[in-house]
Amino acid sequence: MAFDRMAVQLVGKPDRTEMPSLGEPFISIVIPAYNEVHRLEASIRALREYLGLAPWSHELILVVELSSDGTLELARQLGGSDPAFEVIGNEVQRGKGCAVRTGMLRARGEIAFFMDADLSTPLPEMDHFLARFARTPPVDVLVGNRQHPHSEILKRQHFVRMKMGQTFNAILRCISGIRLADTQCGFKAFRREAARRIFEVQKLDGFAFDVEALLLADRLGFRIEDMPVQWSNAGGSKVRIFRDSARMLFDALRVRRLVAKSLRGKSVAK
Repeated sequence: MAFDRMAVQLVGKPDRTEMPSLGEPFISIVIPAYNEVHRLEASIRALREYLGLAPWSHELILVVELSSDGTLELARQLGGSDPAFEVIGNEVQRGKGCAVRTGMLRARGEIAFFMDADLSTPLPEMDHFLARFARTPPVDVLVGNRQHPHSEILKRQHFVRMKMGQTFNAILRCISGIRLADTQCGFKAFRREAARRIFEVQKLDGFAFDVEALLLADRLGFRIEDMPVQWSNAGGSKVRIFRDSARMLFDALRVRRLVAKSLRGKSVAK
């Protein structure tokens, strides 16, 4: 596997105060999991193969929402005694937003990714994100964009589900005011300071948490850009298209007020 050389020098010439302390990982990967026993082992194997070839230090944080299929037990078994593999078991099932927030606040890396357990965006896409961070030091947050003209959709969703998702994403953008074509792609990366400041005030537990996190990033003064990605529909989505869309719409309607309340008295990044 070829790694972009620039990815190793990710932050260019950073202030020493922003660099990870001795022993800290350079990259953190946060993965939320809920009832994922059927594909977790294959995903962890793929992650270990990829990370085993990586030129940078790393940590993998798997946050398991209370599941009924033994996901937590399997995750702990797969983690074993590996010091770079942390398994966090949330005692209640509150939602993907809660799981991601838990992991991002635990992350110690200079760059923190979060991605879905099905690895629907192939792991080599990390190289492209890291190279983009290296080329563009002012960028604080990178977001996968499946609608980008250079994105490659390897396996599409069912037509009806895809169109409903695109329509709902457009509604979310309109309501929230976020100028990104794809707020819901489960492949995003944050510089450490951005991740800390965003997720320490992020509150939504459900699937609309992406919208809140991106709006927080914008209001805090962090620079956000999107990236084309490869993406493949893995099936078995936890999103229940009608029930969850209604909840996401409700959350989106209140997200601006929620963000304003969260940031009252906070200073911007720059």
